[in-house]
Amino acid sequence: MKVLFVCNNAYNPGNGLSVSIHNTIRELREHGVDARLMAVRNPDPGGDQPDFPLGHFKFPVFEPIIYANGFAYAKIEREVIREALAWADVVHIQEAMPLENVVVAMARKMGKTLTATFHLYPQNVLANLGFPKRNFVNPFLLDNWRGLVFNHCSDIQCPTEVVRNYLANKRFKARLHVISNGIDLPSEPVRAAAVEPAPAVDILCVGRMASEKSQDTLLQAMRYSRHAGRIHLIFAGRGPKARKYEKMARRLEAAGVLKIPATFGFNTHEELAALARTSYLYVHCAWVEVEGLSCLEATREGLVPVIAEGDLIGTSVFSLCPESRYPAGDSRALAERIDWWIEHPQERNRMAQRYADAARKYDIDRSIEALIAMFRQALDASGR
Repeated sequence: MKVLFVCNNAYNPGNGLSVSIHNTIRELREHGVDARLMAVRNPDPGGDQPDFPLGHFKFPVFEPIIYANGFAYAKIEREVIREALAWADVVHIQEAMPLENVVVAMARKMGKTLTATFHLYPQNVLANLGFPKRNFVNPFLLDNWRGLVFNHCSDIQCPTEVVRNYLANKRFKARLHVISNGIDLPSEPVRAAAVEPAPAVDILCVGRMASEKSQDTLLQAMRYSRHAGRIHLIFAGRGPKARKYEKMARRLEAAGVLKIPATFGFNTHEELAALARTSYLYVHCAWVEVEGLSCLEATREGLVPVIAEGDLIGTSVFSLCPESRYPAGDSRALAERIDWWIEHPQERNRMAQRYADAARKYDIDRSIEALIAMFRQALDASGR
């Protein structure tokens, strides 16, 4: 089976979509599937390149914002697209941008089997362009995506049940499959280490510093926490909001709210795993998130999460108890959850093992097997 993955930018290490695509392609190949990638060229000339490379289209007016968010649009190079489509048995769409509009139209004319993964809500895109959470463009953009791309796909991978329900309610016609993007797991179950909330309480927050990730909710929560003076906030990520959040943290330090300076930086996967093993809590603040694998990777190491909950947040499915959820954007409620865990260290350490064990059902091997079954079903249905 030959599967062509189509996306714009697959070479931003700080972007969950990019990481997921490369992990999936690697695992598919290990399972005997010939999976290849069509995307914008890797800006690192010494790094891996897509099998079918496309040029970088610089979007007028919005390019500085797009670049700051680690994204890049592909040029629509029809000869490259035609070559890639001619090679493929299954064309697997990762987004619904202008590139994918053209790819889907050409693939249909060539009689190709089309499938997709729903990686992004319209709100993911528009929040980074400065739009408010609620705006008239969200439904227009979703209608465009559905009509031009997703309704021409026979099958769609939904990383969480939240996404499946969303697409079903929005009249998507494809067969909807709940398949996590999956994480790598050690061969042996993790034994979660007991961590005490003293002398400092390390709280880890992983993710791109961007509007929809809402790390400012965690910073604002410190003003309401009874234990803020001994909390050490660790922000792992980069993005357009990084400087703003660093300034917010310094103001909290100057006001005496934070006694321990917050840490900001970008970390490798190995470094993040080490931080997860020694931190006391993980906080996931995003108000729109299809899955949020960074949270799952933290719980894999036995780290207890506190996760924002809302209609567009798939990450909340990883929560195992009410104390691990709070209403998205509610800094007071987040502070209450953090304080509860700090004041109940025995419960925190008991739940740490439950979280490590629960993460094992998201083994990427299971996800790949389900994805291959989806591709085969799509091929069988198309008669190819």
